[in-house]
Amino acid sequence: MPKFSWEGKTRTGAIQKGVTDAPDAASIESQLKKSGLQNIVVKEQSKGIQFKLPGFGGGKIETKDLVIFTRQFATMIDSGLPLVQCLDILSSQQEKPVFKEILLKVKESVESGSTFADALARHPKAFDQLYVNLVAAGEIGGILDTILNRLAAYIEKAMKLKKQIKGAMVYPTTIMSIAVIVVGVILVFVIPTFAKMFADFGGDLPGPTKAVIALSNFLLKYIIVIIAAIFGLITAIKKYYATAGGRKKMDSMFLKAPIVGPLIRKVSVAKFTRTLGTMVSSGVPIMDGLEIVAKTAGNKIVEEAIYGVRQAISEGKTMAEPLQACGIFPPMVVQMIAVGEATGAMDAMLTKIADFYDDEVDDAVSAMTSMMEPLLMVFLGTTVGGLVVAMYLPIFKLAGAVGG
Repeated sequence: MPKFSWEGKTRTGAIQKGVTDAPDAASIESQLKKSGLQNIVVKEQSKGIQFKLPGFGGGKIETKDLVIFTRQFATMIDSGLPLVQCLDILSSQQEKPVFKEILLKVKESVESGSTFADALARHPKAFDQLYVNLVAAGEIGGILDTILNRLAAYIEKAMKLKKQIKGAMVYPTTIMSIAVIVVGVILVFVIPTFAKMFADFGGDLPGPTKAVIALSNFLLKYIIVIIAAIFGLITAIKKYYATAGGRKKMDSMFLKAPIVGPLIRKVSVAKFTRTLGTMVSSGVPIMDGLEIVAKTAGNKIVEEAIYGVRQAISEGKTMAEPLQACGIFPPMVVQMIAVGEATGAMDAMLTKIADFYDDEVDDAVSAMTSMMEPLLMVFLGTTVGGLVVAMYLPIFKLAGAVGG
């Protein structure tokens, strides 16, 4: 927000000066006139030369920042503080300039007469549709503090689920990266030295040794082409996934994958039930809730299934019927939702399912990690060990000939 220097005279003729942050000069002049000043002059201060280094521009708004803001906001609202005052306090203590600027703009919008939800909706990078819709429901129902506490709990659960998935991928990615680096170093730097030594000795080399030397020569000759081909393949896959048809085919393939598929299915069920349960319990209409859940599904097949459920409900069907027909959600989930619909306790039932599947995801991640550890170690040991043995075979052969 720009800074303005101002000067004015009181009714007694005394001159007052100051510097104030404001969206424009007119708002400052209006405030000063209300306070009784006359002959007001307002000038915007020069910003000077500013440098902005990549990665140091105020930082990205992380999930943790949003959780802290939501918790603190809920506490303040529950304590009876006015909405604008809450925003003023939270923006003043916000350390990240990007988030601070957004909160100040939200405060200005609320002061101008916008609802809190509408003010948040103008900043979709910080507050998504789920957040905005729940806040709108809280404002209408007069339970904004309760809604904000539910939102904070939901975001924390979602963050935990995301960390579990990322944590599961760290170990195999690290091992595979180490394997590629080690094998690359051996083939590029070590094998050529052995090849030159064997060429000086003369004689016929064992088959495995010939294969490794040929692989090393190929890598040295075409290394730039290989690197370019890898980057090209990654780019092509990303572009294909960005298309509607490509995303659908790849997401379907991920769901059917032997090890990853069941985990993705459990994550989708946990996310669907947690998000929809939070929205239903907060008073958001089921049709609006399903639309938002579909958009945040993260998998095209699951997204289309949820849209199918929404369409079926609009035609007068229950939620359980289309959920069962799509074949993605397990029978237990469908039956529990059917019971929730029949008893009128849909939100409570969805929350129970989400809690259960959070534990299922945790167990699945642990099992997958435990299973992949020995497999990756065997792969790394076999690859590196195979290269070493292949290069030492001629030495063993030579030593045997000398000993004979």
